[in-house]
Amino acid sequence: MNRKFQIGDFIFRLRCPEEVMPPDNFMLFACGEDAGEQMYTYDMWLSEKLPDAEGKLIADRPDLKVYEKGGRETRLIGVKGMDGYYACYQETAEERARVVLSEAEVQSLHFDPVFTSLFALEKRLASRDQMVLHCAYVEWKGEAVLFSAPSETGKTTQADLWEKYRGSRTINGDRALLGKRNGRWSAQGWPVCGTSGVCFNETFPVRAVVVLSQARGNSVQRLTPGKAFPLLYSQITINKWNMANHIHMMDLIEELLAEIPVFLLQCTISENAVSCLEGALDALR
Repeated sequence: MNRKFQIGDFIFRLRCPEEVMPPDNFMLFACGEDAGEQMYTYDMWLSEKLPDAEGKLIADRPDLKVYEKGGRETRLIGVKGMDGYYACYQETAEERARVVLSEAEVQSLHFDPVFTSLFALEKRLASRDQMVLHCAYVEWKGEAVLFSAPSETGKTTQADLWEKYRGSRTINGDRALLGKRNGRWSAQGWPVCGTSGVCFNETFPVRAVVVLSQARGNSVQRLTPGKAFPLLYSQITINKWNMANHIHMMDLIEELLAEIPVFLLQCTISENAVSCLEGALDALR
């Protein structure tokens, strides 16, 4: 394969062997040669053995080791609970990286998060003032409503309730890429959708972010930026080992909070929860 892709404002070329088939959701972001200026190139190949990482170890997690040398990163990428690593990502030039895949693990690449983790996309997009939010991304009346919360807190459930009772449409059940379009914050598609299976490459202006909390009744309150910041910070993908990236992302979150309302919805699984939030959203107009 030798194709261009566009995710958010990032246009890149992927060169990979025929044995590597990107997941269907990733292929939604393939674009034509005339899509725009190519910003980056990824060269991918298979190997029995991953290359040795060089440089200073700057991040060490069960599923990821990050090394830095001369301002460029090398990442050994794995999966939590799995022994070893399935890929090595190496930045080789200003606008180029190579990705070496373990031949023994190539079958695992059909999983969205496994494949998408190969490209350090959150780093590329942060430099373009865009960030990935863990949320259920719903389109309602031509705008995006983003239900954000830790896993298993009810994002998909609330999105389904809005589809059932208000005719909304879920664009992505697990992630949204946030960035500005024509001066306004917008939610854009992302090639990972979790267990929801719902993934579309579509963009809508953001009406509000809704932080969910399970409760016995339904209530909604608009949060101040100070109270909303830690809640959003915990749900946004940030390279905390890169101080410049970390600071930039915090600045972006503050800019978002200055322009986009954030609500805390304490809710049950009911139409009343939808009505409760709907009143707060209508009051924004």
